[in-house]
Amino acid sequence: MKRIAIVTCALAMAAGTANAQGLTMQMSNGWSFSFSGNVNAFLVYTDPKCNTGSCDFGGGLVPTNETAKTSAIRTGLLPAFATFEAKGKEGGVDLGVHFGFAPQINNAGGVHDQFGAQIDMRQVYLTAGGTWGQILAGREIGLYQRNNILNDMTLFGVGPSGGGGYGAGGGTTLGRIGFGYVYPNFVAQMTYSSPASSPAQISIGLFDPSAIGPNSNEAGGYRVTKIPRVESEFTWTGHFGATTAEAPKGADKVMVFASGEWQHAQSTTGDYVEGVQSSKDSYGGAGGVRADFSGLSLVGSGFYGKGIGSVLMFDSGNEVDNAGELRNSYGFIGQAEFQPMGTKWKFGASYGENDLKQTSQDNTDCDINCHFLQKNSAIVGSVTYLWTKSLRWVAEYTYTKATSHDGAEATANQGAVGMMLFF
Repeated sequence: MKRIAIVTCALAMAAGTANAQGLTMQMSNGWSFSFSGNVNAFLVYTDPKCNTGSCDFGGGLVPTNETAKTSAIRTGLLPAFATFEAKGKEGGVDLGVHFGFAPQINNAGGVHDQFGAQIDMRQVYLTAGGTWGQILAGREIGLYQRNNILNDMTLFGVGPSGGGGYGAGGGTTLGRIGFGYVYPNFVAQMTYSSPASSPAQISIGLFDPSAIGPNSNEAGGYRVTKIPRVESEFTWTGHFGATTAEAPKGADKVMVFASGEWQHAQSTTGDYVEGVQSSKDSYGGAGGVRADFSGLSLVGSGFYGKGIGSVLMFDSGNEVDNAGELRNSYGFIGQAEFQPMGTKWKFGASYGENDLKQTSQDNTDCDINCHFLQKNSAIVGSVTYLWTKSLRWVAEYTYTKATSHDGAEATANQGAVGMMLFF
């Protein structure tokens, strides 16, 4: 069953030398069952510093409290995955079901037994497809900014904000989430994708709607969601260069990707003062290019959004200002990786940032309320040793900076080393 919806774990097992196929069993009724996934573990040391002002501002991703200077042994950005999939064909329709469990090896900060570990139920979906394309229904990674994260090299590492310490969560690290893109989340959806056999593919879907801004019972958000969110994605892949048995279409490849989202939500009575618009439309666009040739991989990607936040989509806490206006955010990544021909070593470097713009109300309030995120940025360098077909060793260094609109600045140096095994 061909799938355009390349999820995080599937990408991991298809990239580099992580070519292990997992366990596949053919059933007597014509269906097949497969089990695959990965386990990874990283030793991380983070050394943050508050350089100017008070560095506990909202949206800043460089914690500088007394417990933030710490070491941790933890899962990286890519969670450990255990994926179970069944495929079959009935009445000329390709059918499938997929379950993806994402357990973490680390506890939440300050928790010292297994009850602090986190298990994410990231994927639960069915698929039905044929020559006409495919329908996916269930929980899967969103379309908007999906390829921004799937082409990020820190997917196979730790990236910024990888430290532990008391009070830290028990999930994955952030990678470049908040430092070049906004996390699309794994979301309930019904999505159509055109046939994967074509170089150009399009996906469009209806998604479980999200509140814009605070979604609690407190005033300050647009929480009435009468219609689903719409997300879409377009990709085009071209192959070039000499053909081989492993690359019959050509050894070199260029991929262009673009995505978008739209969400309409309304406020409830009493949320805002009289005269303020009672409904808002969040929207965003993203895109990028990836080129792979002669051991060199280059990626450039970016996004722009209104009312989506700066870290987690619709869940960053800074989507809306004090007057109910939506804030704009944008970000980008420039990335290069190089693997000398005939070697098992790969070297990578990237720079990325996310910026949150002030609204007119923020400008008015800035004399008393300007202590929130302006920019998160990070430089990442990595060295990877492709030990075997399934096992890789990764070393990574990250320099991170977070600044607020009133001039506060926090920085951090971070080192990480770890192993990843795909099966």
